[in-house]
Amino acid sequence: MNPPLNRRDLLRWGAACAGPILLASCGLTKVAVLENGTPGNGLNTLALAFPSMSTTALWKAQAPKEPITLLATRPTRIIVHHTASANVTDVSQAQAYSLARSIQQSHFDRGWIDSGQQFTISRGGYMLEGRHQSIDAARAGNQHVRGAHCEGFNDVSVGIENEGTYTSVAPPTAQYNALVQLCAWLCQQYSIPATELYGHRDFLNTSCPGDVLYAKLPQLRRDVAARLGVSVRVWPTTRTGQTGERVRSVQFLLRARGQSGAVDGNYGSGTGSLVSAFQTSVGLTADAVVGSATWEKLSLTVRRGDTGDAVQAVQSQLRSRGFAVALDGVFGSGTESAVQSFQSSQGLGADGIVGPNTWVALVS
Repeated sequence: MNPPLNRRDLLRWGAACAGPILLASCGLTKVAVLENGTPGNGLNTLALAFPSMSTTALWKAQAPKEPITLLATRPTRIIVHHTASANVTDVSQAQAYSLARSIQQSHFDRGWIDSGQQFTISRGGYMLEGRHQSIDAARAGNQHVRGAHCEGFNDVSVGIENEGTYTSVAPPTAQYNALVQLCAWLCQQYSIPATELYGHRDFLNTSCPGDVLYAKLPQLRRDVAARLGVSVRVWPTTRTGQTGERVRSVQFLLRARGQSGAVDGNYGSGTGSLVSAFQTSVGLTADAVVGSATWEKLSLTVRRGDTGDAVQAVQSQLRSRGFAVALDGVFGSGTESAVQSFQSSQGLGADGIVGPNTWVALVS
């Protein structure tokens, strides 16, 4: 196992890598995304150094109960968790190490072979390896340690536990900044788009990672993209259990893409199955969650003269915002005028064409 870099090592590395990292964190290389263009694919334009992180050996982890499974595939997303433990005021490295040991023991008590998550971040901003071999796998970039942090998605996701409970309070600045840094490095190593950062609740019936931290995920995606030096469109995550106009847009667009199903604004198992089928058809992981990658494939550019379900999705969104347009699936002058007014209100170019940027504004 390669030895970890500590904070002193990073300072000594300053001349070699601080410039690119500072540029990335300031987002100076971000570029505009045109209405009919595509966003950055999440691959960084600035090389990020391995962050300061403590290995399992440093925090004195127990040996795993069984051999670690090393997959010869890359994960496709990062899942953010909170430990749901006390929001301690002790932000020392010693506390971080104690936390890591307590998590491992708790997971042993559940019958797991090791810590379930690949990485852990303390409230003091200390980053630690969770499951054995996770650092080496990520540094190689072409292997993935199977975790046990999100049932059904452990082969395709990296799990990050954040110490604390973030139901009604935000994580400390040091912890959030470390989360940005770690996510950006993992995105770089595994070619994960900066938009593919999710909360545990997106995939299972849980409150994790807490309402406040979950609400920060769109900002986390933008901050990670900025650190990588790429530009991305951050779409809202839409999933099972949700209701409303955004769900209706998903359902209309599924029909426009050849899937059959009701347009009732309720994201139930039927809609989830259709989303999974669509994801499979376009080469995405079939998780039934409509995140940025799925929205990019699902949305259709429509303009005056077009007809069909995608036009109805636009009209339904406009009507929900108070625009007097017919819900007839015909993109005529009235719909075009309403689109232009909406675009102006959102600071977008008022060209009357509903491309990806206008779609993001409509469904957000």
